[in-house]
Amino acid sequence: MERKFQHRQPPSSEITPQSVYLSRREWLKMAGLVSTASVLAACTPNGTLPSSTTTSAAPNGSLVDEFGNPANTYKEITHYNNYYEFSTDKQAVARLTENFQASPWAIEVGGMVHKPKTYDYNELLKFEQVERIYRLRCVEAWSMVIPWTGFELNKLLRQVEPLSSAKYVKFTALLDPKKFPGQRNRLYPWPYTEGLRLDEAMHPLTLIALGVYGQPLPNQNGAPLRLVVPWKYGFKSIKAIIKIELTDIQPTTLWSTIAPDEYGFYANVNPQVDHPRWSQRTERRIGELGRRETLMFNGYADEVAPLYAGMDLRANY
Repeated sequence: MERKFQHRQPPSSEITPQSVYLSRREWLKMAGLVSTASVLAACTPNGTLPSSTTTSAAPNGSLVDEFGNPANTYKEITHYNNYYEFSTDKQAVARLTENFQASPWAIEVGGMVHKPKTYDYNELLKFEQVERIYRLRCVEAWSMVIPWTGFELNKLLRQVEPLSSAKYVKFTALLDPKKFPGQRNRLYPWPYTEGLRLDEAMHPLTLIALGVYGQPLPNQNGAPLRLVVPWKYGFKSIKAIIKIELTDIQPTTLWSTIAPDEYGFYANVNPQVDHPRWSQRTERRIGELGRRETLMFNGYADEVAPLYAGMDLRANY
């Protein structure tokens, strides 16, 4: 696949503040997240991390993905957010989440597994942590480049030992209208639910994110933990997860329940399949003027296209 991108020298307002970048290592040490395998790098072609690497950075010091695109600033990442549990106004979410209490927290992992278990948040910190710069592409045709901290979901799923009959993974977010004012809106079938095929969930690109820029995940970004599936539209990356369930039935998800003609189960980034209200051929990178071409599978086709060999991606949108 030919990879195209617009490489530019970002203005000073978009360059990652050095204090933010350097502080991440101190937080990682305090949280016990640094291991010899922890790296800050974009995805390698086979979807796995090299044993050692150096930070991927532009000459001006800003972090970049494997296309050379600079990461969005911490402020951009934390002040333009889709989080309907709080508000449909992307620029209001940060303010509305200020008092959200993300601790204590536990996540139940069960269903069709041999060893179901409920994990305390601190237990999740013991999984091998990685840092990866992923592009986030939303169905409304905007995008960001985000340095995530977290662990591969497959590490967690292997611990509970899925049954051979398990085919899907269902994710459920916290249901608490007192904490989530948006959940008082009865137009939505709360709680927020999402799902993946088991092979998608086991793919090494699929993360449980615990942080951004090496700092704990902010409330507005889904604290204390969220799913990140970089080749799918952003609504698949469910926030504030409290339950993961393995099943042999394709899960019913919130958005595919509300508008199945607009939000399919797979939700793979595909410039050839338009949303009924938006073209998906181009996107607006937050912090940039103009638009750029949308890449198939958000640029991760080399890693994930084999998952969908022989499928009609227009029918399975």
